[in-house]
Amino acid sequence: MAFKTPASSRGYFLALALFLAAFEAAAAPPASYHLIDPSMADKTVVLTGRDLTPEQVVQVARYGAKVALTPEARRRSADAHALLLEAAAEGVSVYWFNRGSGSGREKFIFTGDPLSPQNKMFLEARQLAIFRRGALAGLGPEISEEELVRAMLVVRANTMSFEAASPQLTQRLLDLLNYRITPVVQSRSTVGEGDLGPFTNVSAAMVGAGNSYYRGIRMPAAEALKAAGLEPLVPFGADDSELESTNSYATGQAALLLFDAREALSWADLVYSIDLNGMNSSISPLSQPVQANRPFKWLNWDAGRVLDMLRGSYLFELDEKRIIQDPESLRASSIRQGAAWQAWAQLRDVVLIQMNSSDHNPAVRVGASPTDSWELATPQLAQFYVKGSARNHGQHGYIFSNANWDPYPMANEIEAFTIALANMDTAVAQRMLRFTNTFFTLIAPSDESPGEPGRFHVTQGSEIAATALMQEIQGLINPVPPEGNALIQNVEDLQGQTRLKVTRARAVVENTVDLLAEDLLTGTYWLDMRKSQDSKRSFGAAPTAVWTAFRATLPFNGIGPESAARPIHEIAATFIRSNPAASFYKDNSREPGGARQISE
Repeated sequence: MAFKTPASSRGYFLALALFLAAFEAAAAPPASYHLIDPSMADKTVVLTGRDLTPEQVVQVARYGAKVALTPEARRRSADAHALLLEAAAEGVSVYWFNRGSGSGREKFIFTGDPLSPQNKMFLEARQLAIFRRGALAGLGPEISEEELVRAMLVVRANTMSFEAASPQLTQRLLDLLNYRITPVVQSRSTVGEGDLGPFTNVSAAMVGAGNSYYRGIRMPAAEALKAAGLEPLVPFGADDSELESTNSYATGQAALLLFDAREALSWADLVYSIDLNGMNSSISPLSQPVQANRPFKWLNWDAGRVLDMLRGSYLFELDEKRIIQDPESLRASSIRQGAAWQAWAQLRDVVLIQMNSSDHNPAVRVGASPTDSWELATPQLAQFYVKGSARNHGQHGYIFSNANWDPYPMANEIEAFTIALANMDTAVAQRMLRFTNTFFTLIAPSDESPGEPGRFHVTQGSEIAATALMQEIQGLINPVPPEGNALIQNVEDLQGQTRLKVTRARAVVENTVDLLAEDLLTGTYWLDMRKSQDSKRSFGAAPTAVWTAFRATLPFNGIGPESAARPIHEIAATFIRSNPAASFYKDNSREPGGARQISE
């Protein structure tokens, strides 16, 4: 006998089923989610707020290193928080605290002492509600790389030491990194003028709302906190603004970009030294007199670097068959690569400032006085002066509304580097293709082939691959058009699109590595050709080291355990990504100006 479920019950069960399905979907990780390799989990990066490096960001974001704030950094933030509370108690208007934000900037949220029982209860409830709403904020898809979320968190932990965050908010940001609680963050919830959206997702995880990954396992954020032995955060003061008003989502990605791009540029120099050997090139364009005639510092630096890689090569010996001048792509590669290094260094300099200073609105300056500069004593700015009292140990200062969250110094340099890298890639692609022309090589592979080359023989496949990669790169370097939409009742009328710019730049770096892999296949093949011509030839220590290691991975005849299961192009790209360039060549030359060494 069949039983019929009443319509009301059917509706209930249908609603329950839909709820459970939605819950399961929310808790299921994307199929393409990439977890970090926590191989540095026993290392601690100490944050001062002033000297965070891209290398340290990578250690925390990509390899799971823990973080700690110095006592001075904690005290700086605690003093700023105390000044914020004192400002409200003194009746000073503070944007995004006792006054609203955006279109609500002229509205008073509360008046009087924020620590009075009534105001304290109000602020705690208000902040908690704002933090919890962050679980529903943003535009997907979700960020698919754990390292990106961790990168934005470590940059914000460093810069937030300048902000008026409550001590418990400061600690919770460290907790997320140290316990490896990685909030689920929507990728497209920022227009590049302050990464508000992504950090609202982070704020939700802090209070146990939304979803997070705990040590790589996706679960409700409340469960992740419980698994780590943490209570949900109790935010206070202006904690929503202290966490959200930042460009750390873009800056964290820029730090990863710098690290990966430096490795790609280092490999470009190495592969170039291999190509010069493979072509039996004239190395006169790299020589000191030539470089002295046009003293562009970064170009001279790169030429000297590649020349040093070639020290000991047969290219310095007289060869009557060597042509007097190579194709421009070979002659000018050090120029393109030196220019890309220069653009990289310019980007690095602005990113270092961006992630070691405050881009928060409002700006809190503890200790600033009316006598510090003439404008601070004027009536307009004096209204934002906080005198201080026993409540904050008598510390005074200013709290100003500002536009410091405009990221344009960094955004501009990201695009400039992307274009410089693409111009380098053009030379890489063209010099690789010149090996198909006996006008330059003087010999064909069939003339000097040391045995059957098998499927490793350089074929049209590399030509097609290089062309396909360049087509992608060309599409990615088009600058993002400047944008100005009058959002939030016309208050926020500029957008930086920094997310788009840094995403494109990172894609170009990835394509550059793939292009260099094709060039590595070609260049090392021609080293075999030149060695076959004369077994006594040497190529210099660095090119020889790369060639030897690569041949151990992919034998010349293409017969080996890896090549039987994977395309040779993938093997070459994996070889580059798995082997730091510094393992084959590490110099001690200082970058132009001598201020720093290029880190390897």
